[in-house]
Amino acid sequence: QVQLVESGGGLVQPGGSLRLSCAASGSQFRSAAMAWYRQGPGNGKERELVAIIRYGGSTDYADSVKGRFTISGDNGKNMVHLQMNNLKSADTAVYYCYCRNPYGVEYWGKGTLVTVSS
Repeated sequence: QVQLVESGGGLVQPGGSLRLSCAASGSQFRSAAMAWYRQGPGNGKERELVAIIRYGGSTDYADSVKGRFTISGDNGKNMVHLQMNNLKSADTAVYYCYCRNPYGVEYWGKGTLVTVSS
């Protein structure tokens, strides 16, 4: 069984930075892709893809975070990070770590809250 544990969330002022980390564990952990999703406050908000990094290193970002967020992976430590700069109030959300293995099985972390507020 694969477990994903996020860390690094918290309260930050607009324009500030945070770095989220996700540690993956499990005897059979193999990743085809890892990503960060987020779900903003309020009823009806859908979970949206923020950034993804695939096996081989290719990345994609939501338009709303391009140029501000950077996803990176540390294969040796089974970790993925999300560096978030120039944060805005619209970035306030619970951020979830996601992993898909080569067989299409998906795993989710429990989430870490990021609040951007003055």
